[in-house]
Amino acid sequence: MTDDSKNIAFIGIGKMGLPMSVLVAKAGYAVTAFDRSAARLDEARAQGISIAASPAEAVGGKAAIVTSLPDDAALRGALLGPTGLIATMAAGSVLIETSTVSVEASAEVDAAAQARGVFYLRAPVSGNASIVHTGALSCFVSGPKDAYENAKPLFAAFTRAQTYLGPGEEARYAKLAVNLMIAVSAAMMAESLALARKGGIGWQDILKVLDDSAVASPMVKYKTAPLRNRDFDSTFSCRQMAKDLDLILGAGHAVGVPLQLAAQVRETYGALVAQGDGDADFIATVKHLERLSGLGEPKL
Repeated sequence: MTDDSKNIAFIGIGKMGLPMSVLVAKAGYAVTAFDRSAARLDEARAQGISIAASPAEAVGGKAAIVTSLPDDAALRGALLGPTGLIATMAAGSVLIETSTVSVEASAEVDAAAQARGVFYLRAPVSGNASIVHTGALSCFVSGPKDAYENAKPLFAAFTRAQTYLGPGEEARYAKLAVNLMIAVSAAMMAESLALARKGGIGWQDILKVLDDSAVASPMVKYKTAPLRNRDFDSTFSCRQMAKDLDLILGAGHAVGVPLQLAAQVRETYGALVAQGDGDADFIATVKHLERLSGLGEPKL
């Protein structure tokens, strides 16, 4: 980014957007934020972020706009149409969109951005709300490569690593592919743990077995830690995972890839939501398999 492009807008300052905006401000950018939640605005103000009275006010005159939005509907509502943010952005400015959304919604944003002369970078972040403030997020980026190269210092302010993947929707597919593996891994862990418990293995013992085995991926170790204490407080909820699996299945259907595992795991998360665990962490698949297997709480 050039020196005259240090004015940044953040649209959507929820669990991900707010800590990202704080990191960007700490890196020396002038950040103006907007969110529909008054509570979020108050929290941002308390952390020294400038607040705009409207999305248009936040975006006006900014070299780059970063958005962090919950779903396709929010994306379309905020960015598209005659009153959407893209219509108010200056030609030559950069839109950096960090959410997990569908390829179709992203392509609509791209068409609107191109018509306005706005450089659109798809930059879904990988990581969860518990680590954002540490700068440990990574991101996948696709869109105009020159715009990406110019925006590298801004990306470096709130992510530890960035992977440029191509000029189109590649980053959207990358995020969905990663989340598919996370979801299936959570279901796999649940079945493995239930089987081990039925075989008489103690709870702490089987978690240590997993940690010391060939399957001890970063994902496995990331979840064995809270499982030791039966901590299901959400870093990414069952409800959110169900939403992402719907996006994953839609993408697979659109390009002709059969996603049998994704379809089965989507039903698992549907059951968790229906049973009242929608706001629990996505590793609550463990509790689901325990219920199906007639297992109660293990001895810790």
